Amino acid sequence: MYHKPVLLNESIDGLAVDPRGVYVDTTFGGGTHTRTILEKLTEGRLIAFDQDQEALANEVQDPRFRLVNRNYRYLVHFLRYLDAIPVDGILADLGISSHQIDTPSRGFSTRWDTPIDLRMNMKLKTNAGDILNNYPEEKLAWIFASYGELDHPGRLASLITERRSRQKIVTTGDLKETLHPAIPRNRENQFLAQVFQALRIEVNAELESLQELLQQSLKVLKPKGRLAIISYHSLEDRLVKNFMKTGNVEGTVHKDFYGNVVTEIRPVNRKPITPSVKELAENPRSRSAKLRIAEKI
Repeated sequence: MYHKPVLLNESIDGLAVDPRGVYVDTTFGGGTHTRTILEKLTEGRLIAFDQDQEALANEVQDPRFRLVNRNYRYLVHFLRYLDAIPVDGILADLGISSHQIDTPSRGFSTRWDTPIDLRMNMKLKTNAGDILNNYPEEKLAWIFASYGELDHPGRLASLITERRSRQKIVTTGDLKETLHPAIPRNRENQFLAQVFQALRIEVNAELESLQELLQQSLKVLKPKGRLAIISYHSLEDRLVKNFMKTGNVEGTVHKDFYGNVVTEIRPVNRKPITPSVKELAENPRSRSAKLRIAEKI
């Protein structure tokens, strides 16, 4: 399987699919969410986005469906081009796919000693290796602190700059060896996951793209249209939570003269929906997933 979807039924139910509506799957991947939505449509349409060219092999042959090989940050541009505004619902399953994790050449996993790449879109000019070997020490420290939420990010950056002065950091094994003195005892897997998360977010500009998706959703959703987003770490979830509560990613509450909150969107579920015990047992990678659903006012 290209990708085992997380919270599949819960996210589709959250969209409250209208059989004649227009929907957007911003993270097509293996196409499971798309196919499930299409099963509920009669005369409706579905537009999907995926920046990974390898996902194109999973394209669904259906006259109601269109797959756009671009980052979802271009949501408004392509929906306008396809004459698909307004839409009834938008779905995003953030993070990386099982296919990307399980393909050694993509460099997303520490299980193999392969070139450290981390690009979701292989057409991007800069990969993780370029960052490790070329970014200033101060910027590396900022990335590890801001995107990996790692302790002692300055030490990690120092280890990297010292190593690359002697020899380039090319593979995942090189990186693990470089950071070995800083790896906390009995926490190697978690530590490396945070390091790779930080680098991956920087390579793919993930948080910037998510902010643009959230802001653009208000431009394309019709009143009572639904937004369903599955996030996998606190940085993503914080942006989604803030946006759904206040209408902006900063979480700033704006009120009118009478003290009423001014926003174009409101949460449907007060708390995030998380995987069931059964799903956690069947798919351990779902353990950090959180689903939030909101409706445009």
